[in-house]
Amino acid sequence: MNQLEQLKQFTTVVADTGDFRQLASFAPQDSTTNPSLILKAIQKPEYAPMLSASIAALPDGPADEVVDHLLVRFGCEILSLIPGRVSTEVDARLSFDAAASVARAHRLINLYEDAGIDRQRVLIKVAATWEGIQAARALEHEGIHCNLTLLFS
Repeated sequence: MNQLEQLKQFTTVVADTGDFRQLASFAPQDSTTNPSLILKAIQKPEYAPMLSASIAALPDGPADEVVDHLLVRFGCEILSLIPGRVSTEVDARLSFDAAASVARAHRLINLYEDAGIDRQRVLIKVAATWEGIQAARALEHEGIHCNLTLLFS
């Protein structure tokens, strides 16, 4: 038994990656992503079609909508590989606007549901600011599960 297998006996393993092809080697329960991990992944040639498909789906769409579509595409792929949930992050620029964070979370959940993914398999990742905590509280009240993340600059 290797160290990862030993660890799995005592805790839930969550992969923090945008490279869903790496997930098979770790077999985590859950996975989390963030925009910087997705940016790193789409620079690899094997992920270029996902970016192209997201742009083609919204040829005249605002950049934030294209990014949300891309995040959900990655999330759906990840969910096809893991038994648990995936975290998808709300745009960090909304960290100090609770209402905008809630609206963005709704958009992400709607995209997942439109793709046939039950909201119970998705965690919405919001900033651990006062406003983010208020957004998470409102979302949890609606049955949209959240986790909080740190901010870096």
